[in-house]
Amino acid sequence: MARRSTLISGLLISGALVLTTLGVGGAALTAGAAPVQQSSAAAPAHQGHTMAASTKAAAEDADGDGYIPANPPVTGVEPSTKQPPQAYFHEFQAHCSVTHTKPDDPIVYPGQPGKSHDHTFMGNTTTDANSTTASLDSGSTKCLAPGDKSGYWMPTLLNGDQPVLPVGEQTIYYKAGVTDYTSVRPFPKGLRFVVGSPMQTAQEFRNHRGFVEGWECGNSYFNVDFPASCPTSRDTQLNIRMQAPSCWDGKYLDTPDHKSHMAYPVVKPGTNDNMCPADHPVALPMIEFKMAFPVNGDMSKVRLSSGRGYSFHYDFFNAWDDRTLKAMVDHCVVGGLQCDPRGYDQNHPDKGAVLNDHYELP
Repeated sequence: MARRSTLISGLLISGALVLTTLGVGGAALTAGAAPVQQSSAAAPAHQGHTMAASTKAAAEDADGDGYIPANPPVTGVEPSTKQPPQAYFHEFQAHCSVTHTKPDDPIVYPGQPGKSHDHTFMGNTTTDANSTTASLDSGSTKCLAPGDKSGYWMPTLLNGDQPVLPVGEQTIYYKAGVTDYTSVRPFPKGLRFVVGSPMQTAQEFRNHRGFVEGWECGNSYFNVDFPASCPTSRDTQLNIRMQAPSCWDGKYLDTPDHKSHMAYPVVKPGTNDNMCPADHPVALPMIEFKMAFPVNGDMSKVRLSSGRGYSFHYDFFNAWDDRTLKAMVDHCVVGGLQCDPRGYDQNHPDKGAVLNDHYELP
């Protein structure tokens, strides 16, 4: 009964993630998404948003309480305090292209098409409100690695009323978020979470643990909102990077708020080392979005379907082929390498590549 009560509050929290008014192609754009020019952390908070609560549980949530248990759970893990051999890099890249836009969110609004603000989807070509682990697993992908059928999505960027979609392959990093990179293990199939919130204020976005350099273009960095203008040179785009939590509780693939089963690493007392907290002891890859949007010049009409620039957030739904993901994590992250999408480190050619020329396991 306690968990059922948690679901109600969790759904209300989840409902705060979606803002409903009229928008592009049926998308729900925020009422407060006026043209923006500020880039200061003192930018005002959201105003005038309409929020809707989720009215359905995910198809994989058998009892409808908002929790999707891992099967099997990961038990008996202690946060690692080990000091591994020095390695400056421990990462690999996934290169995925945009597949479609849609006012859906299968994590926040499962089974409720059209209820979300508009999202730009990458990777899996089938992602929509009704997506499940099984449906993604049987879908196709626009990631270079056919084994990565995960769903990646974020609020759609708009210039006036026109969507501005990233062109070509976008870089999604899989890194070690903890000092002991040898303790990182692959994501469990079906794990899903939301990074950030469309309802966060400018200061909350700036202070978010996943904040890297905010919105940037040209020589302008650390903007919490869109800059007033960007250089009009041909190669200038609007960029953002944001990191996800990388410590898992080992129990749930999702929770009612779509966040509390994940946590950011903490600093080991008396050191500069990062480790997982005791209640989220399982170290997983740290995802980092690095997105580039083809827009520059006058930015006064640029906004997100979720609101101001500091409403940026993103979702991840893991549907990697288990063997492929494990091979990439073991070779590149645990192995302390800086790998491309094939699992190849050009600085350590002797280590070889994980995937063949078709980005598949040999």
